[in-house]
This record gives sequence, structure tokens and C-alpha cells, in this order.
Amino acid sequence: MEGAFNSSMPLPLSYTFTFTPGTSSADVTDSVTVTSPWMDTRIWSKLPLTLIDRVIAFLPPPAFFRARCVCKRWYGLLFSNSFLELYIQISPRHHWFLFFKHKSLKSYIYRNNSSTSDSGGKATATDICEGYLFDPYDIAWYRISFALVPSGFSPAAVSGGLICWISDEAGAKSIILCNPLIGYLSQLPPTLRPRLFPSIGLRVGPSSIDVAVAGDDLISPYAVKNLSTENFHIDAGGFYSLWGTTSSLPRLCSLESGQMVCVDDIFYCMNYNPFSVLAYEIAANSWCKIQAPMRRFLRSPRLVESRGKLLLVAAVEKSKLNVPKSLRLWCLQPCGTTWIEIERMPQQLYLQFAELEVGHGFDCVGHGEFIAIIIRGSIKVLLFDILRKIWQWIPPCSCIDGFGGDDDELHGFAYEPTVTTPVTGLLDQLTIPFQSFTG
Repeated sequence: MEGAFNSSMPLPLSYTFTFTPGTSSADVTDSVTVTSPWMDTRIWSKLPLTLIDRVIAFLPPPAFFRARCVCKRWYGLLFSNSFLELYIQISPRHHWFLFFKHKSLKSYIYRNNSSTSDSGGKATATDICEGYLFDPYDIAWYRISFALVPSGFSPAAVSGGLICWISDEAGAKSIILCNPLIGYLSQLPPTLRPRLFPSIGLRVGPSSIDVAVAGDDLISPYAVKNLSTENFHIDAGGFYSLWGTTSSLPRLCSLESGQMVCVDDIFYCMNYNPFSVLAYEIAANSWCKIQAPMRRFLRSPRLVESRGKLLLVAAVEKSKLNVPKSLRLWCLQPCGTTWIEIERMPQQLYLQFAELEVGHGFDCVGHGEFIAIIIRGSIKVLLFDILRKIWQWIPPCSCIDGFGGDDDELHGFAYEPTVTTPVTGLLDQLTIPFQSFTG
């Protein structure tokens, strides 16, 4: 997977050399090689292999895949159990974002041309899915392809380095989990109940996988209703439930189709008319409602996870009161019922934000100390650093082609790139044959 990452921005150099006037770059390079003790090959060539492996394990994914081109041994690290165990133990977490381009609310993926797939259901050369990784630390974009994902599937949730894809066709939903960095793909058994566009929750832990599919039950070929939840679970202890665990949704709930947010083994999603938060406790297999703050004055409320806490991001508009419009962030307290306001967007920035948004609404995704706010109907993304209290617009990705239409927008996920997901070995034990799909 050396080609998994294609940088759309120039990468910084590892070393900076100071050139003196009248000196060629070749002369300086030779001089550094001879005089600098830090770059003496007699030192670096004698480093223990275990120490070299530890250094490589700390590399960010793009640098790791570039390093695999150096020699056979480094290329084979991706298949070395000892290195992968070391990688799991010491590799730092990367709080990145994964974006997909789509043209409608119900179609989360854009495929480069509208050509049909082959008879086997595999994506053709002109039907390859593409995603766009954003590194908020280096402000860098990378393009990544999903050639193994069949047509007719859309990304629905992300957790633990795995991306959950769900079938677009109405009916029993087929679900695929994949790690694009290592080319891993696994299909789950189809859900038991037919659905249209349900909400999806995914939690991938060190030794277990949980998938929740909620709402949009097809009660007839022409009508849907939010009635039930199905849960898929498998763990290293040998217990698994292939959609055998079901529960009823709260009465008269109106949850939006999309992904759920997982915090402390609880899935959360927004409920509308009126605004509230629905919480699904995985272990208890039960739902409850949490009242939202200022629910009568919220616009485009969105839930995000940040550093193990649940945050609510929304625009506040009190038309009949003398309160300036703003965008605010609340944090759910440990009691599970109380919200505390933790941040407001600066008023001058909000005026600029509102002018670009023009009432179309926005989506949010949180990861680590970052929150990305995506304006609907555009490719503009505002990044907020919670720790440093810094707001900044993300530079556009130069490798995204074809944007500019009114229907174009980005759909974002919190993605942690990793070169190993050992928990997927549990899925291989299910021995579910991979089926072919036609788009």
C-alpha cells in the first residue's frame, strides 16, 4: 500500500540546510555528510534493529508507507507480527479527519463518473471511490482510494481505523468494514429488518466490535417509521450476536439519518421536533432522551465527541430577544442530564460564517482536540482547536476535482489512520462468504 497516500500539498523537509553564497548544493551536501556527526553513516548503520523499528513505529502513516520503499526489511514490516505488536503499543494516535464528496443528503459518496459496475459487483476503473484525509496538525491533505469497495455502498461511520460502509438499496442492509491502508475488507451478515436510510453507530475496541442500526424501518414499500434498533456484537471472549439483539426506539422520535456518536459505550444521536438527544446504552440495550440546552432557539444542532466527552454544537438565534446570534458549544456533564456552555464563536467570525452559510446549515465532526464545522452546499470547513482556542479556515484540498456546484459538499468523519486492526481477526472467524453486489 505504498500508494495509499497521495499528498496534495508539499511535505516539509526533514532537515534544513543553510547555504552560503557561492556554494553549490552538491558541495554543501558533501560537506554535511563528512563533517556532521549526526549524519555519519558509521553511526547510523550500527543502530540495533529493535531501535530502528521503534523509530519507524512513531512515523505518521504517509511517512511510514514512504519508508517501506527503502529496503525489503522495511517493506515487510507491515507483515511482521512483532512489529505490529510494537506498533499497537507505542504508535501515537493521529486525530485526523476523513472527508467524502457527495451531492445530496442521502448520498454520502461521490464516485468519479456515473458508470455502472461489472457483473461481479466490483468497482471498475472509472467507478473508484475516493476519500480525502486531512491532518489538522500539519494542515495537509492526502487522497486515498477505496478500489475494493463495491459500488452501491456509502460510508456511514468510522471507529478504530475501520470504516463502515452500508448498502444504498432499500431493504435489509449489507454492511462492510474496511481498513483502506492495508487493503482489509470484511462483510457483516445483512440486517434482519428492511430499512431505508438508518442511523449507524460503530464502536471498535481492542477486543470487540459493536454496530448499531437504528430507525427508518420500512413498514411498507412507500413508508418508513422510526421503530427499532438492531445491534451486531462480537468480542474476544467468544460471544457474538448477529443482529439478534433488538430494542424499540422511544415513541415519536425523529432521528436524522447518518452516523451516531459514541462516548463511554453509549451511542448518541440528535432527535428533532422538538430538539433533544437520544442515547443508546449498548450494554443495557436501551434508549433514553436527554433534553437539549436552549432547544427552542437552536439551529443545525450537531453532536460531536471530543477527548472522551459529548459536545453539542449549534447556532443560537433568539429572534424576539435582544441577544446576538452566535454559534455555541455545550458539554454534557457526567450526570448525563446537564449541559454547560464551554465556548462561543467570536462574533466577527460568526458574521463571516453566517454570510457564507446563508441559512443552509452545517455539519460537525470532532476528533481529539479538534472540531471541524462543514458548511452545507460548499467545501468550506472551519477548524476549531479546543485546547488552544483557535479558529481557522481549512485550506481547500487541491486534488478534489469537479467542485463548484450548488449541490457539492463534504461529509466528514473522525478517522484515526492505523496500519493494523487486530480485532478484525474476530470477523474472519465468522467465515461469512463475501457476496457480490451490483450497483
